[in-house]
Amino acid sequence: MFRLPTAVFLLSLIAAVLMTHSGWALGQPHLNNSATSPLPPVPSDITTVIDYDYRVITTHPHDAKLFTQGLAFNNGILFESSGQYGHSQLLTRSLSNIKATTQHVLKRRYFGEGLTVLNNKIYQLTWRAQRGFIYDRHTLQPTGHFRYRGEGWGLCNNGQSLIMSNGSALLQFINPNTFKLEHSVKVTLNGRPAYKLNELEWVDGFIYANIWQSDWIIIIDPVTGHVVGRVELTQLLSPKQQKHTNVLNGIAYDSQQKRLLVTGKYWPTLFEIELISQ
Repeated sequence: MFRLPTAVFLLSLIAAVLMTHSGWALGQPHLNNSATSPLPPVPSDITTVIDYDYRVITTHPHDAKLFTQGLAFNNGILFESSGQYGHSQLLTRSLSNIKATTQHVLKRRYFGEGLTVLNNKIYQLTWRAQRGFIYDRHTLQPTGHFRYRGEGWGLCNNGQSLIMSNGSALLQFINPNTFKLEHSVKVTLNGRPAYKLNELEWVDGFIYANIWQSDWIIIIDPVTGHVVGRVELTQLLSPKQQKHTNVLNGIAYDSQQKRLLVTGKYWPTLFEIELISQ
């Protein structure tokens, strides 16, 4: 069990206000009310921001050589996109084994970013090339590509649209067939923009987002863009492990078994966690 003491909780709230004025906005989670879900219920008032604690349920191995940019879990398979020029790839694996079952290596000029699985297709972004790739879900064979403007960071889907982040406070909803922009939603905390939206995951009707260069995950109402919850995932790694890793980045949700999975860049562990109301 990892619980923030009262003093740390108050300091977190003060820090959130200060970060908001400096261009950082963090929020609280809006979650599923299912008793079997690792996500606790939230109030119907979406203007209220809730801070959550967390508990580690179990851990799974993670390849510490991967610069994790995107993570997804679909029908018992973990999908991962890894970045860095000359090392970017897309792979699938089981939860219990870091060895890839299928793998696709990107050309050296591409820096792999977020991914999502929709209708038996995998969509993967790249950082600055303004090009995304489409793969067969089962074989990882490339089947097409698409274009977008600006940088590509995180990617998820709501079953109908691709939802993309680019490091700003905007989430872009993109048609997966035409790749035209359907609409954008500005993510805010108490009316202020929430910047540095990175890796994304659709979780029971809400969007979970890593905030780049932090230990925060925020939870976003996809209609209003309001941040309705947040959790700070400190102490997942030991101080010794932190010396050899990079930032928290990577959220996957097993919608069948209601499992929430998180990891980071060069992390040796994939954590299955439960969010807890404080």
